[in-house]
Amino acid sequence: MHRIITLTVLLVLLSSVVVKAQIGDYRNDLAIGVNGGYVMSNVGFTPSVTQKMHGGLTGGFTVRYTCEKYFKSICAIVGEVNISQMGWKEDIRTSEDLPVINPLTKVAEEYERQLTYVQVPLMARLGWGRERKGFQAFFQLGPQFGMYLGDKKKSNFDYDSRNVNDRVGALRDAVMDTLSIQRKFDYGITAGFGLEYSNPKLGHFIIEGRYYYGLGDIYKNSKSDYFGRSNNSGIYIKLTYLWDVFRN
Repeated sequence: MHRIITLTVLLVLLSSVVVKAQIGDYRNDLAIGVNGGYVMSNVGFTPSVTQKMHGGLTGGFTVRYTCEKYFKSICAIVGEVNISQMGWKEDIRTSEDLPVINPLTKVAEEYERQLTYVQVPLMARLGWGRERKGFQAFFQLGPQFGMYLGDKKKSNFDYDSRNVNDRVGALRDAVMDTLSIQRKFDYGITAGFGLEYSNPKLGHFIIEGRYYYGLGDIYKNSKSDYFGRSNNSGIYIKLTYLWDVFRN
C-alpha cells in the first residue's frame, strides 16, 4: 500500500507543475526527440545475492512540454517511451569469498540474466539557465512504469555440472537461475540531474545521469515463496536530442 501512496504523491506533484503555470511567466513550448544511453542495473534480492552491475542499452522517444518560468525555475513535464535492458550479474563466491571454480571447465563460474522492458518514465522537470540559446542545468523526478518483454540467460557452465558444493546459497542460486519472471509489470521512482545546450536552429542537446529504484518485485513474495524481495534498480547515462514543435 505504501508503494501506491508514494506513486500517487509523485503524480500529484507532476500535476501541480501544470496548475502552478498560472502563477509564473506562461510558456507553451513542445519539443520531441530521441534518447539513448547505457544502464547499469541489478536486482535487490532477499535473501541477498552477491552481484556485479549488469550492463545494458536503453533508448527510445522523448516528449517535453514546458509550461512556465517561475522566478528563475523553468518548469516542464517530460515523458519517455524506452526499451531498456535491465537484469543482474552474479558474483558467485565460496564461503572463503573466493570465485567458485567449475569442476569441468576449471574456470570461475559466471551467470547473468538480462531482462528487457518497455519503460515509461513521467517526470516533473525544473531547469535553471538559458531557455533559447545556451546552457541549462536541470533536475527531474517522477514515477516510472515498465512492462517485461523477455529475458536472456548467459553462463559459462552447464546447469547440471555447476559447482554446488562450493557455492554459498546453492539452493537460492538454483531457484534464481531457473525461475521464470513471475511479475511482468514493474514500477518505481526515477530521478536525475543533467545539462542541456539549446540552439534555435540546431535544437536541444541533453546529457543526463539518472537513478531508478523499483518498488515492485520480479518474483512473487508471499510467505510460501522463496524471495521476500526482488526489485529492479539501475543507473542510467543518457543522451537526448530534442527539436521544437512549437514555442510561444
